Amino acid sequence: MEYTQLGRTGLKVSRLVLGTMNFGPQTDEADSHAIMDAALDAGVNFFDTANVYGWGENKGRTEEIIGTWFAKGGGRRDKVVLATKVYANMGPDGEAWPNHDKLSAVNIRRAVDASLKRLRTDHIDLYQFHHVDRNTPWEEIWQAIDVLVQQGKVLYAGSSNFAGWHIAQANEAAARRGSLGLVSEQCLYNLVERRAEMEVVPAAQGYGLGVIPWSPLHGGLLGGAIRKEREGGGARTTSGRSAEALADPALRARIQAYEDLLDKHGLEPGEVALAWLLTRPGVTGPITGPRTLEQLGSALRAVELELGEELLASLEEIFPGPGPSPEAFAW
Repeated sequence: MEYTQLGRTGLKVSRLVLGTMNFGPQTDEADSHAIMDAALDAGVNFFDTANVYGWGENKGRTEEIIGTWFAKGGGRRDKVVLATKVYANMGPDGEAWPNHDKLSAVNIRRAVDASLKRLRTDHIDLYQFHHVDRNTPWEEIWQAIDVLVQQGKVLYAGSSNFAGWHIAQANEAAARRGSLGLVSEQCLYNLVERRAEMEVVPAAQGYGLGVIPWSPLHGGLLGGAIRKEREGGGARTTSGRSAEALADPALRARIQAYEDLLDKHGLEPGEVALAWLLTRPGVTGPITGPRTLEQLGSALRAVELELGEELLASLEEIFPGPGPSPEAFAW
């Protein structure tokens, strides 16, 4: 496994991030534990989750599964850089109760303590804002985070789904307080969806944030979706982002060209999609969300995959980037 610094910090993290969103809803506790053990054995030390994972009536379930895994001991917690998120409503008994969501100081304090209890740990390494809160001033947010840092409950703060100017606004507010500010941004970024390159990635680089792409396969679309559809194994392409994409004739043609290109090179589409992100400026590591050990193994192979200049150029032809702003939209 390769490691890199998380943004401008001294924290070393693996170049592959283990996403846990499927733990609970898709993968039971025993299999989730097996996947985490295999990931750790392979050197993956960066685990990502969120307080809302588990979804619906089972919100928080994913953190609980990670907590029972930590409780097995064997140095599991000490070896892992643990990232979770706050924003979604976590009201009692599943109710959307006031002050149980977003980024008020009240909710941040409550949410941290609840996550720590579910995760069975005394600290969160990277506490991420799952979405920007347009109604809470950054002075309030950073005051709450500074208290948590002083208490040792949180070490670093990160963002997710922020615009470039949100990153700038957050870190300028932190600088005025003498606080560290955001050290990472978790954003939608993959071969199909490259709009982050216009402003989010440059803002992250400018302020020293590590970029952590989520949905690197665009909901399975870049994992050989057309081939699986043809072979009758493409259940994930029947809904969500993949279904919408494959219904678009122009995008479907690009996905077909992508799969044909990789067939010619004898490469697996999903592994190439991950490996491509590892070549992108500013990227710390993509999040892989395996439901099975087999899927984890495929993601691990991507870290060792070297993409030649010719292949990278061919990928650029199929999935051209938007270019930097303001040139991307100004002229």
